[in-house]
Amino acid sequence: MPGRGPRPERDETWTIDEVARLSGTTSRALRHYDAIGVLAPRGTAAGGRRLYGRAELVRLQQILVLRELGVDLATIGDVLRAEDAAGPEAARRARLDLLREHRERLLAESDRFARLAATVTSTLESLEGGSPMEARDLYAGFDNSQYDAEARERWGDAAVDRSNDSWTRLGEDGQARHLAEQDAVSRGLAECLAAGVPVDDDRVQALVARHYAGICVSWTPGRESYAGLGDMYVEDARFTAVYDKYAPGLAVYLRDAMRVYAQAVLR
Repeated sequence: MPGRGPRPERDETWTIDEVARLSGTTSRALRHYDAIGVLAPRGTAAGGRRLYGRAELVRLQQILVLRELGVDLATIGDVLRAEDAAGPEAARRARLDLLREHRERLLAESDRFARLAATVTSTLESLEGGSPMEARDLYAGFDNSQYDAEARERWGDAAVDRSNDSWTRLGEDGQARHLAEQDAVSRGLAECLAAGVPVDDDRVQALVARHYAGICVSWTPGRESYAGLGDMYVEDARFTAVYDKYAPGLAVYLRDAMRVYAQAVLR
């Protein structure tokens, strides 16, 4: 009995609207991908509607996976164009290798999210049952390495390496105490904000002094840099979200309090 080879692909095509529905993206995004040269349609139908074949659908999947992994479109374009330039067979092998790499990264992310889900579940059980969790267990599964490259670009390798070394030297117990202290500072500031306490009040400034001490574990900012850090808490949505989860507007409140502290205490 002759061996069975790969099943030939049917000559199917999908309109741009169908592809948008299938992939969960938009027609506008698909047209943009065409304009920047990362995903051209196979052809056009009557009326000028873009048509896509199975190869284009696989390519779109690759684009969307890379986007989910945080790769920018310019880099995606470079990757895909390099594959195209290698020839059909080499491009096919490269694409398979890249898809395997994507799968490994996605599986790793899946494991991380599973650990985060377990942490949240433990927190819920602790809160509902009234038994406190160990401080270190509150942060199991978190990974800040995604910000490493950005930090190195902003502050330089030496500063980031010093910060990482300082954090490592704290050990697990020290890290847990540090995180618990910063949580307590944020909660205290949120209470002051809710009570309408001015940012230059001694109670607020005492909390800011504790915040500054926590920063000094890995970095010792001066007047301008500490005030600039406060600005970043407001300008960067990720940092704003960290503080505003305690109370809406806390990032702005902390920034203003940090400016007062920097001006009064730091040089």
